[in-house]
Amino acid sequence: MFDMDIGIDLGTANVLVYVKGKGIVINQPSVVAFEKKSRRLIAIGNKAKLMIGKEPANIEVIRPLKQGVISDYTVTERMLKAFIETAMQKKRMLSRPRICVCVPSGVTELEKRGVEDAVYRTGAKHVDIMEEPIAAAIGADIDITLPKGNMIVDIGGGTSDIAVISLGGIVESNSLKLAGDDYNEAMIKYIRRT
Repeated sequence: MFDMDIGIDLGTANVLVYVKGKGIVINQPSVVAFEKKSRRLIAIGNKAKLMIGKEPANIEVIRPLKQGVISDYTVTERMLKAFIETAMQKKRMLSRPRICVCVPSGVTELEKRGVEDAVYRTGAKHVDIMEEPIAAAIGADIDITLPKGNMIVDIGGGTSDIAVISLGGIVESNSLKLAGDDYNEAMIKYIRRT
């Protein structure tokens, strides 16, 4: 009765949090602002993103994920905990959620374990790790259990995942560290140059 199922797309550019029965309850940038000396959290998500380039010397604003991989585990864990608490609202005292987190298809077992550990430390009862192309296919309402190939191209902020899915699993995949952030940077450079 008190169990809660949460899905998290932990992206380089944005974090999406889905709560079963409610839909997407959080869609915020993967940005965190904190005091440099004390490491005290100042802001996360949209509020932290507004601080980029305007922060005083004693505050640091970072994106704790780089190219689909956690670059700062402590900050990522604190960001996730804040998002999960917001998503759970009043239920946080009554239960520990089951959480499914998406990761790029090219991450190593060590990186998967790091994500899993970070999510468990936020108070999760059970954590599942799902590769992003599988989640994208399910989100696109593709029946991934059929014995036919489906090609999925998932272009995020930090990684682009390309996969062929059949019979409920990934047959072949590639994860490129070239994605939306790189496209944006290339456009900015081109516009400045011309």
